[in-house]
Amino acid sequence: MALTNLDRDLLRRCLAHQPGAWNDFVDRFLGLIYHVVHHTAHLRSAPLRPEDIEDLAAEVLLQIVANDYAVLRQFRGNASLATYLTVIARRVCVQELARRAMAREIQPKVDGIKANHEEAEEAPRAASGLEMLEEVGKLLEKLPAKERKVVRLFYIEGRGYEEIATELNIPVNSIGPILSRAKKKMRQDTKSPPPLVRPRPQPQPDDE
Repeated sequence: MALTNLDRDLLRRCLAHQPGAWNDFVDRFLGLIYHVVHHTAHLRSAPLRPEDIEDLAAEVLLQIVANDYAVLRQFRGNASLATYLTVIARRVCVQELARRAMAREIQPKVDGIKANHEEAEEAPRAASGLEMLEEVGKLLEKLPAKERKVVRLFYIEGRGYEEIATELNIPVNSIGPILSRAKKKMRQDTKSPPPLVRPRPQPQPDDE
């Protein structure tokens, strides 16, 4: 389907920063974005709470407005705007869901006790998520180059096994073991406590 006159005008108004243009854009396409979030999560068997859906939809909108609407400026009008936004929204969702899955895989235990589901829901999601992503980045740097590339492509970029195998020129059946080995190393890094330094005993004064 070609770009409609309505969408062409809406696109022009957004890129020109005309008053009310962004609100009109959100009103027109927010339902589509929510649908893409639902569908993408369903395909990846990733159950989402209502607040998770809102977060993902907000992330899609943030990606659209980032760098002065860079995503919209790249649109060439070869398809409908809705089709283009569907592709963008799906890509953002896949990447974000992959990051969250990675964070869950290596989430460290506190005092050896895994937090239960209720406690996890009560934790500040935004802050903990940001800290976890930073931790993921640090842990990735400790992996060998090959494992690091596979982990990045699968969890951070949301690539499939065949895509990874083609890009890295490795057998498809080697990717699963590589991921398992990398996750094991990353879990060990999160669980390794600092060395315990025992205080030296202080000499006791002699009894008078």
